Amino acid sequence: MQLLGDAALTIPVSGQAGSAGTTAAVRALAEAIHAAALADVVDIVPSPDRVTVCYDLAAAGRLDELQASLAAIASDAAPHRKDHAATVHEIPVSYGGDAGPDLDEVCRECGLDRDTLIRRHTGGDYLVTAVGFTPGFAYLGGLDASLTTPRRATPRTRVPAGSVGIGGAQTGVYPFASPGGWQIIGHTGVRFFDPEAAHPALCRVGDRLRFVEARGNASLPRPPLVEVRATDRSSRHGLTVLSPGLMTTVQDLGRPGYRACGVTPGGAADAAAAAVANLLVGNPPGAAVLELTLAGPAVRCERDLRVALTGATFPGLAGWRPIELAAGSTITLGHATRGCRGYLAIAGGIDVPAVLGSRSTHLAAGFGGLAGRPLQPGDRLMIGTERTPATDPHWSLAPDLLPLPGPSARLRLILPEPTAVASSDCFTRTYRVSSQSDRMGLRLTGTAIEHHGDGISRAVVPGTVQLPPDGQPILLLADSQTIGGYPVLGHVASADLRLAAQLQPGDEVVFEPVSRAEAQAAWQRQQELLADIAA
Repeated sequence: MQLLGDAALTIPVSGQAGSAGTTAAVRALAEAIHAAALADVVDIVPSPDRVTVCYDLAAAGRLDELQASLAAIASDAAPHRKDHAATVHEIPVSYGGDAGPDLDEVCRECGLDRDTLIRRHTGGDYLVTAVGFTPGFAYLGGLDASLTTPRRATPRTRVPAGSVGIGGAQTGVYPFASPGGWQIIGHTGVRFFDPEAAHPALCRVGDRLRFVEARGNASLPRPPLVEVRATDRSSRHGLTVLSPGLMTTVQDLGRPGYRACGVTPGGAADAAAAAVANLLVGNPPGAAVLELTLAGPAVRCERDLRVALTGATFPGLAGWRPIELAAGSTITLGHATRGCRGYLAIAGGIDVPAVLGSRSTHLAAGFGGLAGRPLQPGDRLMIGTERTPATDPHWSLAPDLLPLPGPSARLRLILPEPTAVASSDCFTRTYRVSSQSDRMGLRLTGTAIEHHGDGISRAVVPGTVQLPPDGQPILLLADSQTIGGYPVLGHVASADLRLAAQLQPGDEVVFEPVSRAEAQAAWQRQQELLADIAA
């Protein structure tokens, strides 16, 4: 059993990664852990050769007990690892034409005619070895070796949802529209992810998938987006968006429990700042707020409101205190003068429908928040029932209770065991935050780090620092994928993720070593501070 950062651990499964036997063992173990319903376990992620368990950091002092319980479950699950009957999903595919613009190129690359290529692609079952990358994305094993095709030299900026592709020795279906470098050979209308279903992902690890050629159009009508409506009957129109800013989304503290379906917990990138903003206006810490990125919005108050702004510093509204605004008032927040992300809380909370237990916006999959997207001009935000504040409405907090990073930030890094890095000299290097960074992760530029890896896709978490082929680190943030195949440099301490979320493009990052125990203690101190504020 190996520890992963300061809030997760992995249980390796013996056997060849991605083989039928190992995959059956992984599924059995994941199901056994789920059935045990251990109180401290918040997420379970099966992958080709292991099961990763994410646990509540508040339980760090009970980690030995949790490990003992998991070891016992793993031992008991071993004799039953091949008992389940795999579900076979039959997926109709329209090959070629507009549905598969790269089919002819793949035929030339493989030296096959169209009918032979389709016959081989549909000729057998594929084993689902993991689900992740995006919600519902199934990693499939079993592609005929003759169909191995290099990825596109220049990835597409947008691959339509339902596209069936081949990339190297892999094949699969894009559940959502996204950038991608696979060769697109067809299209299906089958939904691989439905947030309203009892089990949102179509496939589970250990299932099998079979492609069937559809004579005609295999596209099925996709249901319309869920209507955005108030969920609290007492909610009223509270804000109208005049200008949305650079990237303004509805966020709360996230949706744990769905990593096995490929759904990251998400939520506010600086969760501590979001919680404090809510406390300032008398909301529960997890109420939905607006997350503002670099350039804030302009909004009009449609009724009297109590608001508070924390996190990054924006002109136009004093931060770290509740402010009473009269109906008709306009808030115009310009460019952040310090930090990257601000959190605007409104007494009563922003009332949008909860999806998978959260109001957070999942941008990649387009659900949650306000229609699964950033705010747009003209959007009308409903505000829930206001609670009576427990304290004087004129109270305020010192911003340095949750300090923002300076232009050079030191982030504490837990090295994995074993490490994929040739040496630990990453602690002597300085990196800069690239302008290509977003809620999925910070892309860092600097001296490349030598690394090695086996290419097997395994669970990643916010805080994981990945090393792509160019050796330039990527620090995963709140909207990171759940599965990744890049080697891992280490894991940033959970307490420092809020600092990483506040870094602007051009800021510097220096890693410094920290033990797991020290990282967990730092997180505990942060939670005690929030508890003191709430009290």
